[in-house]
Amino acid sequence: MPAKARARRVRQEMQALLVLALPIMIAQVSHTAMGFVDTLMAGRVSPADLAAVALGNSIWVPVYLFMTGVLLATTPNVAQRYGGGELAQIGPLVRQALWLGLGLGVGCAVLLWNAMPILRWMDVAPALLEPSMDYLRAVAVGFPAVALYQVLRCFSDGLGRTRPSMVLGLLGLLLNIPLNYIFIYGKFGLPAMGGVGCGWATALVMISMFGGMLFWVRRAGAYQACGLFDRFEAPQGKAIMPLVSVGVPIGVAIFAEASIFSVIALLIGSLGATVVAGHQIALNFTSLVFMIPLSLAMAITVRVGQALGRGTPREARFISATGIGMALLFACLSASAMLLWRDDIARLYTPDPAVIAIAASLFFYAALFQLSDVVQVTAAGALRGYQDTRVTMIFTLLAYWGIGLPIGYVLGLTDWLGEPSGPRGLWQGLIAGLSCAAILLSVRLARSAARHIHHQRSAPLAATSDLKREQAGT
Repeated sequence: MPAKARARRVRQEMQALLVLALPIMIAQVSHTAMGFVDTLMAGRVSPADLAAVALGNSIWVPVYLFMTGVLLATTPNVAQRYGGGELAQIGPLVRQALWLGLGLGVGCAVLLWNAMPILRWMDVAPALLEPSMDYLRAVAVGFPAVALYQVLRCFSDGLGRTRPSMVLGLLGLLLNIPLNYIFIYGKFGLPAMGGVGCGWATALVMISMFGGMLFWVRRAGAYQACGLFDRFEAPQGKAIMPLVSVGVPIGVAIFAEASIFSVIALLIGSLGATVVAGHQIALNFTSLVFMIPLSLAMAITVRVGQALGRGTPREARFISATGIGMALLFACLSASAMLLWRDDIARLYTPDPAVIAIAASLFFYAALFQLSDVVQVTAAGALRGYQDTRVTMIFTLLAYWGIGLPIGYVLGLTDWLGEPSGPRGLWQGLIAGLSCAAILLSVRLARSAARHIHHQRSAPLAATSDLKREQAGT
């Protein structure tokens, strides 16, 4: 292919990915901002209310991420059928995914409703047990609805329509603020609930977002050809199990990645409030930056799935390579910003010089792992498009829990290799784990892409051989 034509094709694919990724990005940032609003408003009531919300978040957020990961299996399945023009198959698929979402949502709600043993295992102060449980039970009310919302969102994303999640994410954020105010401070005749009120506000936002997505999907003409609401179907195990087999590894991988940061926070907790604050600043900012490559990865999942559905595996490989290239370009920019303005970024969070110094030192390591972080998340997104998720789960567990955490623990908290370096050692372990994940997932992606291309080449040859055998037999 001539250089100009190839450059034009790259620009076109970058534009297509950005069109999909930008609304997802805004939706992801909106969801993250809801947690920030809850923390901010609860903290203004009392330290106890803030602690109850923080403890509750440490339990329900990982559960939510696991559930969402499982339901993400809907996206590549819808995308492949949409790419192949099999619109009539999408409705039955999504109906079964809704049953899966309902079951997961209810199951997770029951788990949160009975989370007292987890709080006791975490050695939570007795005075915080009741408010933390009240907060968790309030959030649990919204879990069945948010699970159904996620299925409909994946359905819409798989069709390449990511705008609804953006709009509803922004509306959910705007609704969360007044609901927090009403429930926290007891307005319109309601009792003042403090931090527990954040839980009820979150649940109502979840229910409202499901209602909004259901209305959108039911009314908009772009979804009607799929026939989602044409008829009622009971749950069918044969249709649900393929979704489970693809989705559970995704959920486990996302849970493993999210939970390792929680474990590191617990390990750092023994090093003092200043160290914890500096770590939290660096983690909060890098988590916000991570929303961009994560959104790009979700767009890559859709584009790869649709390309495979059209029977164009070479295009799927090209999309994957272009997406990873875009992510690396962004990583160069974000890493440069963290290196150049690490002190200024830390000052946005706190005026304390000691905390600023620790946060700035950690931003150096955060800048270093930008390259490996964006590669691993976009490669994982492409592999979801290929519905290649089991090996991704194994690689993720190995990289984070088998390599990153042990290395970080040895460097940061033991004297086995010299003086313990505290949070810097733990972040060095993160770099090792993320780099390992990036390498393993990239190799796996290359092999998956090659396998699909080889399968396409061999299929016509096999068909020709069968035809010749039939002719010889006659």
